[in-house]
Amino acid sequence: MAKAINPLQEQLLKAGLVKKSKVAQVAREQAKARNAKGGGAGPSEIELEAQRARAEKAERDRALEAERKAQAQRRELQAQARQIVRDRKLPRSGELEYRFTAGGVIRTLLVDEDQRRKLASGALVIVAAGEGYELLPRVAADQVRQRDESMIVVDHGQASTEAIDPDDEDAAYYAQFKVPDDLMW
Repeated sequence: MAKAINPLQEQLLKAGLVKKSKVAQVAREQAKARNAKGGGAGPSEIELEAQRARAEKAERDRALEAERKAQAQRRELQAQARQIVRDRKLPRSGELEYRFTAGGVIRTLLVDEDQRRKLASGALVIVAAGEGYELLPRVAADQVRQRDESMIVVDHGQASTEAIDPDDEDAAYYAQFKVPDDLMW
């Protein structure tokens, strides 16, 4: 930093009336006074802004870490659900076609008569397993539901989730006609 000597101090030095050390001391005192008056607010404001930025970054980091943990937990639960499906799926050896809708598309599974009755009564559940579908007993399906409900495709043992609008007269009229779950199409 270059010395800031004002013209008066320079003239006094040339005349030999003051010493160089005294001029430097006065310059330091003046700089301290300037920093105490107006310059003091600048650094503290900058420090406050830096603290705010650090706090915001820490909050973002905490939120990202929480999101990462939640995703890891979801992946773990999905892996557990897939493992339950692999371990507890029932073999299908029937020749009867059981049709159901999955993702807006009609799908077909080959089942035997006993499996068809159990599917209709809710004792068996159809779950998505990779590219295909598998049959699970109710207990295993409940375990899968706790971990990843999106894997459950057909479950006639659950209460109907379709809500009927009370203002819709047609829906109220047709609600009295129940379509059986074991309807063969």
